[in-house]
Amino acid sequence: MSRKEVDLFVIGAGSGGVRAARIAAQHGARVMMAEEFRTGGTCVIRGCVPKKLFVYAARYAHELEEMAGFGWRVGEAAFDWSALVAAKDKEITRLEGIYKRNAGAAGVEQVASRAVVTGPNSVRIVSTGEEISAKYILIATGGRPSLGADIPGRELAITSNEIFDLPDFPKRILIQGTGYIGLEFAFMLRALGAEVHLVSRSGHVLRGFDEEVRTHILEAVEASGIQMVKEKGLSSIEAVSGEASGSKRVTFTDGHVIEVDEVLLAIGRTPNTQDLGLEEAGVALDKVGAVVVDENSRSSVPSIYAVGDATNRVNLTPVAIREGHAFADTVFGNAPWVVDHSLIATAVFTEPEVGTVGLTEEEARRKGHKLDIYKSAFRPLKATLSGSQTRMFMKLVVDAETNRVLGCHIIGEAAGEMIQLAAIALGMGATKADFDRTIAVHPTAAEELVTMRTKAG
Repeated sequence: MSRKEVDLFVIGAGSGGVRAARIAAQHGARVMMAEEFRTGGTCVIRGCVPKKLFVYAARYAHELEEMAGFGWRVGEAAFDWSALVAAKDKEITRLEGIYKRNAGAAGVEQVASRAVVTGPNSVRIVSTGEEISAKYILIATGGRPSLGADIPGRELAITSNEIFDLPDFPKRILIQGTGYIGLEFAFMLRALGAEVHLVSRSGHVLRGFDEEVRTHILEAVEASGIQMVKEKGLSSIEAVSGEASGSKRVTFTDGHVIEVDEVLLAIGRTPNTQDLGLEEAGVALDKVGAVVVDENSRSSVPSIYAVGDATNRVNLTPVAIREGHAFADTVFGNAPWVVDHSLIATAVFTEPEVGTVGLTEEEARRKGHKLDIYKSAFRPLKATLSGSQTRMFMKLVVDAETNRVLGCHIIGEAAGEMIQLAAIALGMGATKADFDRTIAVHPTAAEELVTMRTKAG
């Protein structure tokens, strides 16, 4: 019996894989897509979307505290973790259905199974053993949480995969890691009432961000009541009651011991490429297991491509979507284009949140730019009545010779919303004069971006 043949087989139905499959099918390709967990990938199921929903829940705690300053009197409030988890489940199930329907409507054949590569043009569906012949194969399997050192009791810890589905609210939690994931969960859980211990070997946060942004967020960590554990690593984790679901006793490398309800490992992510048959098929992987690709997302095997976190280029959902779309247009749409990874805005949903695009001051100086720095730190209007001690911070990194804005960094309410629009301006090559020429919207925090006139450096 002859094997089934398709033009494209996509392994992984996350944001990048679904976009690639759908667009390729719309271009007339015969497409199959396999997913071993749930359609939507990390972002929809156990990443960006549930994270942002939980962030909203945490911010209501701050709103309740600040309402009195505006004349509101509210009764006793109570938070229900199980209700939040149930509401989150309902929403991601709805979104998963949309992803499936959109792919199906485009003509994509969807398979609920793990699939592995068996050759440059062949894939095996693990659940059935069926072999599929594919003119092209796309790896869109994303990443998985890193677990770090294999310390005793590591299996008792959880990752971002599990935290959204905990049956009980973790009243005491230790979080290892101070990047996006660790910080977002630290602020979120602290606002919801948890005792949070945040482990940072360096004593700092958000490595790779502008140094002044890092300092402001570190100050916010300390002001929030999050307990920083500096210059220490984890030595072991032990179940106090003898059961994994009970309290955990954590021992640090210096012998210090604390007891918590959960230990969250948020120390980065690893490309999810293990046991996919890639190396056996001749696909080159780098030292962390990422698929090595060119600007067109093509691997060392001409018929095999990869997009998203599996390539470890820029591990953000919108980037995976763009890469998947570019792949489909290029290979099946006769409309080749490549994704520009040089200017990508991003947000960190801490409290206050961070929005950033372009070069940090440190990066710009390393690249040899002569700089003019403009910055402003201020108490937002809302805080004048609410009593909140939060402050906003804005910074423009400007090339002193060309007047072009190289970087924009914002801390404060709606920073993520503001940075999305600022990214358009930077992408068009906006100068500081362009910002200055723009009339302010008053009263807003964003007006500071177009009213800063005094050089700070």
